[in-house]
Amino acid sequence: MSPKIAGMVSSYSALNPSPADWLWHQTPHPFGVWGNVQMRAAAEKPDFLLMYQFDFPHAPKPLSWKDKLRGRKPAQSADIPSMLRGVPQERIIYLLREPPLEEILPKNQANYEAAKPYCGYISGPDFFAPQPDYMPAIWYISNSFRELNEMTPPPKVKPCSWITSGIDRTANHRQRLDFLRLLQDNGLNFDLYGRDLPVWAQSAGRVGAKWHAMAPYYYNLAIENYADNDLYVSEKLWDALLAWCLPIYYGGPAADRLLPPGSFLRLPSLDEKGLSYIQEVIATPDAWHEAISAIAEARQIILHKLNLLNWLSDYVTKFG
Repeated sequence: MSPKIAGMVSSYSALNPSPADWLWHQTPHPFGVWGNVQMRAAAEKPDFLLMYQFDFPHAPKPLSWKDKLRGRKPAQSADIPSMLRGVPQERIIYLLREPPLEEILPKNQANYEAAKPYCGYISGPDFFAPQPDYMPAIWYISNSFRELNEMTPPPKVKPCSWITSGIDRTANHRQRLDFLRLLQDNGLNFDLYGRDLPVWAQSAGRVGAKWHAMAPYYYNLAIENYADNDLYVSEKLWDALLAWCLPIYYGGPAADRLLPPGSFLRLPSLDEKGLSYIQEVIATPDAWHEAISAIAEARQIILHKLNLLNWLSDYVTKFG
């Protein structure tokens, strides 16, 4: 039996227009096949459609009388039905990935409401979603699935890395940047990578492939933008584990529910106490060696169970 085709639409700039091979690296089979589903994001007539962090447009504002006198034409509403490519509502899935930060929560809630006329399943990592749930795993480690699945730990030559960005839109982002400054001001032995970092940050630069900034390190700082519910956990944790790092993780309790004990370390806080904890851990590779079996188990859970393609396959199965 041929697999069902899953198309995709997203508001992420890197995924718009939809790349034909999105998520193909997350399966051992060619052309994005996982079980009974094939991920072909740009397919013209898919059997299922994934609306992945899609921001529904606001209705255009009516023209003022001055605009009408000037001969301006009203803005055109987005043609949502054409984006759905003829897929029936019960086969359209809306997955929101953004955390429920106070500053963007109204936008998230508006997206949930806008999705209801079009989507049969609407979920996000917060309790405002119609179906609250954790986010199925995607990762930004570009190695092939087979390589990740079969590899042994790569050589580890340095203590710790952190890949982050200089985004400062919210209070949580700014708290993370303040913690970065604290680590650097106190001479913590770690390497920093990322994009749009502030001038004062002692960065080794932006990386094109996360593997290169994670695999040679025993530890990786995996610090979420949000840590206040038991649903939100992002690729920051998956990427570190797939690179055989022991994550020093700051986030909510979802990770405890999804991964085996000992596969990551809990960073207690983003302050002096957190700094002291990191200093103690990364002083030796002992914690990494003790966690090897738990890391190996967590990697298999990420690759085979939490994988978004596995989630899609389970969803498709419900339709026979």
